[in-house]
Amino acid sequence: MKNKGIIKIIAVVAALLSAIGVIAVAAGCGSSGSSTGGGSDSAQLTGAGSTFAYPIYSKWFDEYSKVQPGVTINYQSIGSGAGIQQFTAETVDWGATDAPMTDSQIAKAPREVLHIPTVAGAVAITYNVKGVPNKLKLSPDVLSRIYLGQIKNWNDPALKADNPGVNFPDEPIVTVHRSDGSGTTNIYTSYLSAVSPDWKSQVGASTDVKWPVGLGGKGSEGVTGQVKQSEGSIGYVELSYAKQNNLPYALIKNKAGNFVEPTLDNTKAAIQTAVANMPADFRSGSVGNPDGANAYPISGFTYILVYKDQQDQAKGKALVDFLWWGIHDGQQFGASLDYVAQPPQMVTKVEAQIRKINYKGQSLAPAS
Repeated sequence: MKNKGIIKIIAVVAALLSAIGVIAVAAGCGSSGSSTGGGSDSAQLTGAGSTFAYPIYSKWFDEYSKVQPGVTINYQSIGSGAGIQQFTAETVDWGATDAPMTDSQIAKAPREVLHIPTVAGAVAITYNVKGVPNKLKLSPDVLSRIYLGQIKNWNDPALKADNPGVNFPDEPIVTVHRSDGSGTTNIYTSYLSAVSPDWKSQVGASTDVKWPVGLGGKGSEGVTGQVKQSEGSIGYVELSYAKQNNLPYALIKNKAGNFVEPTLDNTKAAIQTAVANMPADFRSGSVGNPDGANAYPISGFTYILVYKDQQDQAKGKALVDFLWWGIHDGQQFGASLDYVAQPPQMVTKVEAQIRKINYKGQSLAPAS
């Protein structure tokens, strides 16, 4: 009987310690614009979605673990479409997408959804063509006609006109696209819709379109793999995937008539246009075909999706602390992975968005 009494006491103490731990998780975080500590002590968060953003988010999770070692963040790089589905079903704590949720998608969500822009990046057109050097030049008309299946061979006169002196092989073009719902696809097809009336009327812009021709690959990893193993292929991926796999990428003719590569500076030039026209809810994915002599046109933002009204105080606080860190301290890690940091004028607006995240009406964000 004595042993049973001791066991009961131990169980009560354990429960009290567990409760204290939960209270500690919900404790406050840093109070300045730059958050480097003082936030949630421990929590486990799960997210899912964008493969476009996976390289930078992976880096963020690693760096944030040094600041908040008690916070574990698990992420499934499954594509924006699947990420939105899991977020809506609340099987994850947050979603990730490069394509803002549509009105119909938002209507299916259980509570009010907030879009938190994190970084911006370029979609690179990569290829595997024997004898064709890096920095192949592609005009909008040629690129759209390739993906419409109208330009079928690499030695087509239209490609030669964009690339004088290049000895193209006489072999068929194999287009590669995403087979899953993808924010990267949304950025790419939004660009094609902006530059090609035929593409806009026949295919359109979305996370998942009916491709006229080509092979599908799941995720940016799948597209990269298809391009690497398929001679004569061309595909679209976030720039870091092309670089990490030593694949060449094309220069795209922009609205100003210049062939530009997807460098940080050129992507930043394109993003500035999007920032100037960004709506209050931030639901503006790609930049279309922006003005600017150096603007790389196939660019866009990526977002983390959160619910305004959090159901779990501890997790909500941990998520807000991470987001606050991401839009401040986390921005410094983007350049090495070819992502563009948020312009200063946008950070203040994103802070206001994060401050809307609450638990029972009480904001979970740090004080001003």
